[in-house]
Amino acid sequence: MTKTRGLFVGVTTLDCIYQAEHPPAANEKVVALKSLMVAGGPATNAAVAFAQLGRNNQAVLSAVLGEHPLTGLLREDLQGQGVVLSDLEPNRLGPPPVSSIVVSAQSGERAVISRSAEDMKALATQVSEDLLEAVDIVLIDGHQMAVSAQVAQWAKTKRIPVVVDAGSWKPKFETVLALADAVVASANFYPPGCETSQQVLAYLQSHKIKNIAITQGADPIIYLEGNETKEVEVPQVRAVDTLGAGDIFHGAFCHFFLTHTFEETLMKASRTASFACQHWGTRDWTKIYRMTDDDDSDEEIAN
Repeated sequence: MTKTRGLFVGVTTLDCIYQAEHPPAANEKVVALKSLMVAGGPATNAAVAFAQLGRNNQAVLSAVLGEHPLTGLLREDLQGQGVVLSDLEPNRLGPPPVSSIVVSAQSGERAVISRSAEDMKALATQVSEDLLEAVDIVLIDGHQMAVSAQVAQWAKTKRIPVVVDAGSWKPKFETVLALADAVVASANFYPPGCETSQQVLAYLQSHKIKNIAITQGADPIIYLEGNETKEVEVPQVRAVDTLGAGDIFHGAFCHFFLTHTFEETLMKASRTASFACQHWGTRDWTKIYRMTDDDDSDEEIAN
């Protein structure tokens, strides 16, 4: 059977994740209940989700990794998750961005400290159009803007849908938004001059984007249908870990978007992210969540 191939362009980090009763305060030491070290980042977690959600899905991740010893951990983790790596700077010797995350055991909320990946920007010349061979959908997280704009332009020419994960505003984001088929923004995404969600929707609409939505955590997703603002309810669950929920949402969005309406895609992606929130870390949920390709039901949970 033909593979459904998704290309995910963005950042890869080394995530050091801890579950504790609470994040440490100043001069406080906290004992972790659990710990995990995996590859992270918006496009990276989305690629993992996409790869796991369909038996015939193949995720290609285009990011900067390099040859630092720590990247061996990233490669091993991602290859184990079925993600194909396309390194934008394979000879880089510097370390990957490292994020330290503390997830509160009671609420599932997370506290994050990370190093900026600003020094890991690749040039548009570092990517080849061959990367889009047999690709069915592209997701861009905004962390490699020059590369993303080039990839989006090629995708537009080839009529490959481009999905943008608009987590927060970044310089030159407009170059990518102008080529997007779908934009799913977070509640923290505020383009210049925007202070409310309605202003954000209007800004995105001005770029002639067909499918526009804003996620709001556990609150309903708002989206546009024509000029009408509508909502999709999000499943209410007891969260064990909210880390990566938005990234998993975007990976699921790419999986469903190819075969469902925009509203259905938002609903199904939110159910996937809510399911993931009920499990520790960014990998445990994949072990028990399986899609049934022959059945149009939302998901099959294998015990």
